[in-house]
Amino acid sequence: MMGGASARVPAKINLHLGVGPLREDGYHELSTVFCALSLYDDVTVRADDYLSVTVTGDGRRDVPADRSNLAARAVFALAEYAGLPDANVAIEIAKQIPVAGGMAGGSADAAGALLAAARLWRLDIEREALMEIAATLGSDVPFALLGGAALGTNRGEKLLPMLHRGELHWVIVVAKGGLSTPAVYQELDRLRAGRGEAVPPPQRPDELMVALASGDVHAVAPLLHNDLQPAALSLQPLLRRTLRAGKEAGALAGIVSGSGPTCVFLCHDEDASIAVAAELSGLGVAKAVRTAHGPVPGARLTPMH
Repeated sequence: MMGGASARVPAKINLHLGVGPLREDGYHELSTVFCALSLYDDVTVRADDYLSVTVTGDGRRDVPADRSNLAARAVFALAEYAGLPDANVAIEIAKQIPVAGGMAGGSADAAGALLAAARLWRLDIEREALMEIAATLGSDVPFALLGGAALGTNRGEKLLPMLHRGELHWVIVVAKGGLSTPAVYQELDRLRAGRGEAVPPPQRPDELMVALASGDVHAVAPLLHNDLQPAALSLQPLLRRTLRAGKEAGALAGIVSGSGPTCVFLCHDEDASIAVAAELSGLGVAKAVRTAHGPVPGARLTPMH
């Protein structure tokens, strides 16, 4: 048996996130457009006598280093699928994706662990089977395996790959405090109940899908949308200042990413993203400001470090 295997996995943002009413199973019906970005976590899985999780990089103190970690749960789920009695491994996670930032860092780690453990154990497993296991771990885990751009429905785990011409250039503004995804959804439900509105099922964002296929960044920019944004702004009002600052710095558009509190800004090109990032870095509105492009491929095996 090989001693270890590594995978690199991208962050995701939601270019569109439509949230339907609360379902009886506790989830919301979603219609979302995922885009994988060039911010990566690296996950290494090594054979060992007992389970361990080691996390390095930004936000490492906020990531559980035990069997509750989503990457550890992914390894156990794969072992159960494969009928392996011993799932003890050492999992090493090197983080660049913001923690609790609405960019699916934990889901990315789970996808990386699935891919690396399958290689470590030399499993002859189809990608479709890995996707099915991924869907049991969380709504964003299948997309971390798939990458690129995709339409997500149901809880977000049912994926339709999308045509996407060219690259989009982004500035990622990482807020100083995290937001809990369940808390943001609960706040959305509270805000909607307060307005007494009937919540319709989420619609497929056909106009955005056409714009992405055209590769025209100016057509994409006004179509960015996030139903969770009002709830994230309610829980963390300072994000309004961040969104305003991004537009004033020259971004074409900006939204809260997923459940937040990371904000993402679409820029005309790479040079524009560098200029916007530089201006936002000087304003002190965030913990970190980064540039990235997308879409990029999903989880991929990499040489061992």
